[in-house]
Amino acid sequence: MPVPHDIPAETELWDAYAESAFDPDAEARLCWTQYAGHGPGLELLGTPESVLEIGCGTGRALAHLAGQGVKATGVDLSPRMVQLAGERWAPLGVRIEQGEVLDWLAADGERYDAIYSVFGAAWFTDPSRLFPLVRARLAPGGVFVFSQPPAIPGAYGPQGMYKGGFAGKAMFTYRYSYKPTVWERFLLRAGFTTVLAEVIAPPTPGHIGTLIVQAFA
Repeated sequence: MPVPHDIPAETELWDAYAESAFDPDAEARLCWTQYAGHGPGLELLGTPESVLEIGCGTGRALAHLAGQGVKATGVDLSPRMVQLAGERWAPLGVRIEQGEVLDWLAADGERYDAIYSVFGAAWFTDPSRLFPLVRARLAPGGVFVFSQPPAIPGAYGPQGMYKGGFAGKAMFTYRYSYKPTVWERFLLRAGFTTVLAEVIAPPTPGHIGTLIVQAFA
């Protein structure tokens, strides 16, 4: 069942997140998992000349790719995050634009060798709407990669999420959680030819793993 995303309210939520999450002294890096130095690396994207990060947040991953000579573009819902990350990484040639990802992808006329999301828009957007738009923006032979926490067993579909605990102003959004096989079906229905979805084990047994999905156009 679709859920009613309130985009202005979610923009306010992500603006508030930007104030606490953005560190102007943080170094550029791309890490697919929530554990520093753990998991796969840039090889998941192949050797792209151009990339698009959806829900790019602090822009650190884009900056890392730009440092490798890749044309790096990002889109994020939060105007505040776009301002902070754009100013920080513009000297590296990173381009970050503000927009709601579904509307932005529908209006964008460019094609990208790789599109990716690290705990970003692929986690917070209805996949039945998002994935066809991503597929349309990929160049022939392109790849879409995203990572996020795996679903809690028995809790699938859209999940409501409050910001910062359960006191204060009710700021919330929705994230989407499914088994790896369900993610694969969403992507195949969207026109991807090959999909690999798996949960990467954490560095410490018993901790939370990471869902990593790779889909080829």
